[in-house]
Amino acid sequence: MANLNSNYATKQILSGYAAIIFGGFGIHKFILGYTAEGILTLMISIIGGYFSYGFTFIIMQMIGLIEGMIYLSKNHEEFIHNYFMRKQGWF
Repeated sequence: MANLNSNYATKQILSGYAAIIFGGFGIHKFILGYTAEGILTLMISIIGGYFSYGFTFIIMQMIGLIEGMIYLSKNHEEFIHNYFMRKQGWF
């Protein structure tokens, strides 16, 4: 059984809503402690968005929306297992 720490529950809710609202900027990755994935998402959105007239930002925003729905739909133990114990960076 996973460690049912209230800090993990807060991160689950906060990262889920941040992914839905600010998914294109990768803020939800930083909340979960995935700095490399957060920087990659941010760079793809900003640099790619500059050269593609915002198309890659829209794609990254959709990925963030999907990830946010996944974060919020998982039960608490499964979320802890996937994102804190296994360190699953994407989806």
